[in-house]
Amino acid sequence: MPPPPAENRSGSLPDDADLPGPHGISAELAVRIPQLLAAMRSVGSGTELHQTLDKLCETAAELGGARYAAIGVVAEDGQGLSDFVHHGVDGATARAIGHLPDGHRGLLGALIHDPRPLRLADLATDPRSCGFPPHHPPMRSFLGVPVRVGEEIFGNLYLAEKEGGGEFTEEDLQILRVLATEAGIAIGNARLHEASKQRERWIDGSVAVTTSLLSGSDADEALTVVAERARHLADARAGFVLLPTEEGGMEVVAASSRADEARGAMGLVIPADSPLVRELLAGRPVLVDDATSDPRVRTEVGAGFGPSMMLPLVSDDRVLGALVTPRSIGARHFTETERTLATQFATQAALALRMAEAQRDRERLAVLEDRDRIARDLHDLVIQRLFATGMMLETAQRRTDAPAVRERLGKAVDELDVTIQEIRTAIFALQQGPADAPTGLRTRVLREINLAAVPLGFTPAHRFLGPVDTLVGETTGKNLVAALREALSNAFRHSGAGRIDVVVEAGRTLPDGTPGVRLTVADDGVGIAAGGRRSGLRNLRRRAESLGGSSWYGPGLGENGGGTSVVWEAAL
Repeated sequence: MPPPPAENRSGSLPDDADLPGPHGISAELAVRIPQLLAAMRSVGSGTELHQTLDKLCETAAELGGARYAAIGVVAEDGQGLSDFVHHGVDGATARAIGHLPDGHRGLLGALIHDPRPLRLADLATDPRSCGFPPHHPPMRSFLGVPVRVGEEIFGNLYLAEKEGGGEFTEEDLQILRVLATEAGIAIGNARLHEASKQRERWIDGSVAVTTSLLSGSDADEALTVVAERARHLADARAGFVLLPTEEGGMEVVAASSRADEARGAMGLVIPADSPLVRELLAGRPVLVDDATSDPRVRTEVGAGFGPSMMLPLVSDDRVLGALVTPRSIGARHFTETERTLATQFATQAALALRMAEAQRDRERLAVLEDRDRIARDLHDLVIQRLFATGMMLETAQRRTDAPAVRERLGKAVDELDVTIQEIRTAIFALQQGPADAPTGLRTRVLREINLAAVPLGFTPAHRFLGPVDTLVGETTGKNLVAALREALSNAFRHSGAGRIDVVVEAGRTLPDGTPGVRLTVADDGVGIAAGGRRSGLRNLRRRAESLGGSSWYGPGLGENGGGTSVVWEAAL
């Protein structure tokens, strides 16, 4: 309960400012009513919630004659504070104090569970007070009132340190209660406005993801769009998309951050024994208050991050992956509304993944059908004709008496035999299923080149320099193959090339002195059009930079440098 007013020890009447006015209010309060009305109009004019809270603190400090003011926003579960907006403490002092009050203990925590007006002459005398943290400015007098939005307790409005060193008066309390009532209305309107804008942004984000997929973008680009949109919409520091691995863990396959600081997480695998992976693969969302300190989060994943929202990407009861949006250390926690909207977005993203997967399956089936047809044609037509031609040449060789002619015919027959053997080897490679082929980098590169030969109409030339299979690591190799696929796809769709050369060189030295691998894909096509799309080239650059490398393009193989050479290099 608030302490009783100070006793007038002189025995005289109170000052004139404390005498009742003509309508039953004190003269001091009557003088301050116009100022209160102006403040109410000011507070109620904002539509952005945090801006309204800032204005509320500033106005309350001015009306109450206080040096400090703050509003603590009660968390949705009623346990502690989800936000704390303050006025009067400068930035340097706030940084020195560190973490803002969480409302789990002390006087602020008590006001959450007992939201009634409170006026104190000295904070330290209240048994519920737990003192101030280091670097906190001294405060004695205190005044607090609850802020209600409808029937809901939104938070508490606090004033501290009455100017002049005195106590807060009953008039200060009345003024603050009126202001808190008006603030509740303004905050309710701001909340509705912000919720409407939030829903609109998330819907637009879902549409952008779907549009990106339907426009023909590849799977990697679609996943990057998911990560970028989720980061922006969740007001997060980064956005990650994780996909399950064969070993039962989850791998980061797409990342987005404000300053590319999350690119280093590309290719990072969270093992199957992680409790977070078990929860996500079971289809359950995970909320982390502080990723840096939570024991469930691996250090390399959560370093530098605070509140994090991890949502499974579920479609038809199947977990396709996970969407992770971490905020900065000390940032506000995700609200129930944000979690609901993000879950809906994740459902749309999961559908996009299913569409991308179905598209890849259709493309793979088409390629396998073409390979099977080509293998049959080579076996049934080409080899039979070459064999018949060889027999005709052998017959002609036996019937001629000219030694020079016999020698030349013999060489032609030998060349035909070699050609038939090479075609049979090619037929065997074409008839191999994806699971039958070895997994070395050289073989994977050759597989991509052979797959590209079908739409191109010719097989790109290739060279390997250095021990590619033994030097290049698995993560770098996987990204190199993806970069090769992207470069060959761009060459097919945009260049109109008649010749493509692929060179993979292991053991190169990168500009920073580390050993690396370089991929070069050069063609003699039309080159890169001015003002054309650069999404494929951006994908290549992002992949390389995430592995400590780089990517660029230059003149090609055509006359006078016509065409394009795309260079991609990364650390081993």
